[in-house]
Amino acid sequence: MNTTKVTVTWKLALVLSISILLLLDFSNFYGLYSNRFYVFKIDNYIIPLLSLIHFSYLYQFWCKVKENLFGSPKMRNLEYSLYIILLVCCFKFFDTLLIILSYFDYKNSLFPKTFFPVGLSILVLYASLIVLTLLIFGYRKELIGTYLFDDMNQHVDRWN
Repeated sequence: MNTTKVTVTWKLALVLSISILLLLDFSNFYGLYSNRFYVFKIDNYIIPLLSLIHFSYLYQFWCKVKENLFGSPKMRNLEYSLYIILLVCCFKFFDTLLIILSYFDYKNSLFPKTFFPVGLSILVLYASLIVLTLLIFGYRKELIGTYLFDDMNQHVDRWN
């Protein structure tokens, strides 16, 4: 029996994360029930603004890996912020899941034809982003290392 192992390299995880973030930023303005885009709703801008932190972390990760550098306090703070954003992504995943499951509560209502395809694709995008973010955290620990700032501060001359 031939089994193939699928591996996602850090570069592929980075490209997929960026692509998924862009798609989710765009789809955040889409209303599943109405099949319309809502640009003037303020709460639709929360995910795109939070994705800026995600993009910053991915850029820091890419730079550190390419230059073979250690983690920085800025990268650590971005990663800690990304933990909270990951919780927001989990919330959005379950929120989208509840919206899709609400179809069965309102069988007699008229839903757009795009309700299931777009809803399921948004659900898959959120799940993929969660998995890829956790994978990148693992790659950060493997390729860049842990954050050891106590040791780094001992080698700094504070008087100069």
